[in-house]
Amino acid sequence: MSSPVLDFDEALAAFDPVLGLEVHVELNTASKMFCGCSTAFGAEPNTHTCPVCLGLPGSLPVVNAKAIESAIRIGLALNCSIADWCRFARKNYFYPDMTKDFQISQYDEPIAFDGYVDLDVDGETFRIEIERAHMEEDAGKLLHLGGSTGRIGDAEYSLLDYNRAGTPLIEIVTKTIHGTGAKAPQVAKAYVSFLRDLMVSLGVSDARMEQASLRCDANVSIMPKGTTTLGLRTETKNVNSLRSVERALHHEIRRQAAVLSSGGTVQQETRHWHEDGEYTTPGRLKSDAEDYRYFPEPDLVPVAPSREWVEELRATLPELPNLRKLRLQRDWGFTDLELQDVVNAGALDVIEATVAAGASPQAARKWWLTELARRANEAGVELAELAITPAQVAEVQGLVDAGTVNDKLARQVIEGVLAGEGSPAEVVVARNLAVVSDSGELAAAVDRAIAANPDAAARIRDGHVQAAGALIGAVMKEMRGQADAATVRELVLAKLA
Repeated sequence: MSSPVLDFDEALAAFDPVLGLEVHVELNTASKMFCGCSTAFGAEPNTHTCPVCLGLPGSLPVVNAKAIESAIRIGLALNCSIADWCRFARKNYFYPDMTKDFQISQYDEPIAFDGYVDLDVDGETFRIEIERAHMEEDAGKLLHLGGSTGRIGDAEYSLLDYNRAGTPLIEIVTKTIHGTGAKAPQVAKAYVSFLRDLMVSLGVSDARMEQASLRCDANVSIMPKGTTTLGLRTETKNVNSLRSVERALHHEIRRQAAVLSSGGTVQQETRHWHEDGEYTTPGRLKSDAEDYRYFPEPDLVPVAPSREWVEELRATLPELPNLRKLRLQRDWGFTDLELQDVVNAGALDVIEATVAAGASPQAARKWWLTELARRANEAGVELAELAITPAQVAEVQGLVDAGTVNDKLARQVIEGVLAGEGSPAEVVVARNLAVVSDSGELAAAVDRAIAANPDAAARIRDGHVQAAGALIGAVMKEMRGQADAATVRELVLAKLA
């Protein structure tokens, strides 16, 4: 059941929100954090397991070197300091989906710490300070079945899948975030969006929130205006979409404000986000660090990356996503809205490659956000998964620019390329799609259109040139769209002048 809430503006008039965001990123290593089992997504349950990730007695973990490399690169990209020496710790807690009943993580000795990112939200810059980015292993997956919600509350039984147990994770923890005011939910969304883009840019994770390879635990508390004492926080767990991050915090600020305004006390607890009704419900009372009884992991040696290695990894960092967007927007001349449409469609990479292949930015944007976006949506695939390359899209636009085809015919060219009929030029030949350039053939078609539409012809002779549309349409229909409309218009007006 949804709890009472205050109006958001009313809540912000009385209270200041304080955020803390914990983002878990599943690394795309081929094997797990401490064993050689595959991390491939979607395998049959409990087929990617071994004595180590099942926690069987006598099994010993070995650290995944690639995961350490990825952790360092993430830390560097977040402007963090990289530890000269760090170690793993056991986090003791009852995990029904982790057979050891503890998690190998890091606590007070993380591999990366004291970083920051700067975000622009509606023209205002917010600095998000990073407390730490630490390595750990993921838990398995509980499937609650027999109920209507997929949650344990109304389930008849639960099944355990240990395939995910032991998958390498990086948990990125912010310091307390003050001063966001009414933009707090937007800032949180922008931060998680930045991390998602960063992980993909670094090549360390696919960051697919719908597959839980990137998920956010959103902490929020509120404190009365004019005070400095932090309130008790709640932690909305495992929020797995950008929209949900924003809306969960929006709701939770309103809910906590209603609790405090009525004289109640906010419980320090975890909360579950319900996407369907857009509200949160209680989970469990939130533990503090001491409740986990951290102690150094006795089966793993410390990690001590050399400064030379760290600097080698620093040299591999790509252009940061936010800087890249600013550069491309400047180079392409896109408005903020145009660029946001491109980003939302996941088309930044393919448009950049199309422009590099010779198309204009506006033409590349047109094709990827209209015709190709429609076909990707129909096929249920990402734009980059379509059977057409950016170079081929640039070639299609080149045919339009050369007058070989018009936009309508170009859509048929794209259809042919997607169907595997060859390059754009080969499709034009095979389907006989080239625009008719024979002036005699066009003139004859115009004469037939004039003869078939005497009323429209008479209106044009009387000076009503807008009536030319009917004759142009008749010619284009006869020519099966294989005529240049501007040329046809010139012929019509010349003959009826």
